[in-house]
Amino acid sequence: MAPDQGGALNRDAWLCFLDESGASLTPPVRRTWAPVGQTPVLRHRMRGRKRLSMAGVCCYRPDASDARLAFHLREGAYDTDQLIPIVAALGRLLGGNAPVILIWDNLPAHHSIAMGAWLADQRAWLQVEYLPSYAPDLNPVEGLWANLKDVELANRACTSLEELAAAAEQGVGRVRGESDLLFSFLHQAGLPL
Repeated sequence: MAPDQGGALNRDAWLCFLDESGASLTPPVRRTWAPVGQTPVLRHRMRGRKRLSMAGVCCYRPDASDARLAFHLREGAYDTDQLIPIVAALGRLLGGNAPVILIWDNLPAHHSIAMGAWLADQRAWLQVEYLPSYAPDLNPVEGLWANLKDVELANRACTSLEELAAAAEQGVGRVRGESDLLFSFLHQAGLPL
């Protein structure tokens, strides 16, 4: 990326894209197959607006030799206090001493005073870049969300947040096992390494 700068390749740094999304007990409705004349019907109990928040991080080596996926679930929304441990764990996941370039959107929690202070203390291994405003199509993690919501979460009327979390974890396990799929999210975003 950015061949005129070559920052990630020169530093041998991981390129990591982070994004947050949500899922609820109300299933994402997708097209499906059914016998002629038997329209499929999804039945679910509307039990409030309980939601799970998901944080995904697609990580790529700048020479395209490796891709990894980090994933975190929680009930309720993410804020600075929940995101700091996720980013800190990212450093451990990728080898501890490996430099990381983290690319994320402009969520207010990403720009908070507490986040800025924490990021300033991490400059030895972590560099942060922001995506342009209103450009989610540039984030490969959006491909992960679309994939999960089209496969494991599609038309699935979960009765509890635990069941919803298990379905999301199952999908993440499937994606982790297919590194070509992780690279396809990057290519779909139009971002060559």
